[in-house]
Amino acid sequence: MNASQTATHPAQTDVVNETTDCASLPSCAELQAQYPLSPLLKHQIQQQRQTIHRILNGDDPRLLVVIGPCSIHDMASSLAYARRLTALTSQVSDVMYPVMRVYIEKPRTALGWKGFVTNPRLSGQDNLALGLTLSRRLMSEVAQLGLPIATEALNPLVADYFKDLVSWYAIGARTTESQTHREMASDLPGTIGFKNGTDGGFEVAMNAMRAAAQPHTILGQSADGRLQQKVTRGNANTHLVLRGGHKGPNYDANSIQAATDRLSHAGLPVQLMVDCSHANCGKVAERQSEVLQAVLQQRINGAPVLGVMLESFIEAGRQPLQDPSLLTFGQSVTDPCLSWSETEQALISAAKKLRASINCESSCCYG
Repeated sequence: MNASQTATHPAQTDVVNETTDCASLPSCAELQAQYPLSPLLKHQIQQQRQTIHRILNGDDPRLLVVIGPCSIHDMASSLAYARRLTALTSQVSDVMYPVMRVYIEKPRTALGWKGFVTNPRLSGQDNLALGLTLSRRLMSEVAQLGLPIATEALNPLVADYFKDLVSWYAIGARTTESQTHREMASDLPGTIGFKNGTDGGFEVAMNAMRAAAQPHTILGQSADGRLQQKVTRGNANTHLVLRGGHKGPNYDANSIQAATDRLSHAGLPVQLMVDCSHANCGKVAERQSEVLQAVLQQRINGAPVLGVMLESFIEAGRQPLQDPSLLTFGQSVTDPCLSWSETEQALISAAKKLRASINCESSCCYG
């Protein structure tokens, strides 16, 4: 074996280095005890879940807005963003229901940083014990500000640590087809948005919605960390998320109508969300505002759009992952995001548009 082969495929040994290759993690019960939820906070989260459920069912006319950083990479900037979103929520809550993205796991197409829960120090050394602890602390502090929490459910074992905190879940385009994630979704509390496949098609997400609605026997873990056989209840509180695909955007009127027809024909909830980022904006963050305006008009015209998703942070764009001391505060290290000023302008403008449409309807103004 030559030197390059040795570097790529290091020799295996019979001895496991327990300090780096294997480490004990806190159980769900231990982290919940370390960062418990007060009865008042538990009630708040339950009410937030019910509000999202009412929006899904059409009993609450507000627009669901899932918004925040592409991925969390540090606590300070995330909480700074959360405080700004809390203040903005008070200005738009009559027509919108903002939910903050607290995405602690990052799915990778190939290789790369896997998210705050795996590598919270942005270093070359993963530390799940620290990542789980800091992620629960962060979610607890965001919840205490009064914000509902959204996250992408990627690892079923990780999801168990935060079930009592999250109100809305995303199942990503690359995992919607996975049986494991469909079974996990059947056990998650709150509402779940299944994203269309990376090809832009709806069928995979629709199959996932059907599967998640049914009970499943799964391999799960108890609060003290023991593996157990578990029968899930099934979760029918699901909806489709249009995020575009390899062929381009799918938020136009024809695409939304096609999705609506497919959902109706399949007997699934005819409500959908549009992800204004990803392929729908061509991964150009600033275009998210344009997508939002186009989607709002379709909603006003009668399209069954229950909500939108936007990637937003304090500073615009993105920056390369590097030494944490050199990072710009409040700027994404994954996908580019809208700046806070752009976010504020986009949501306030959208709220005015929604209010105008409501006033128009109440005044019988159809021209």
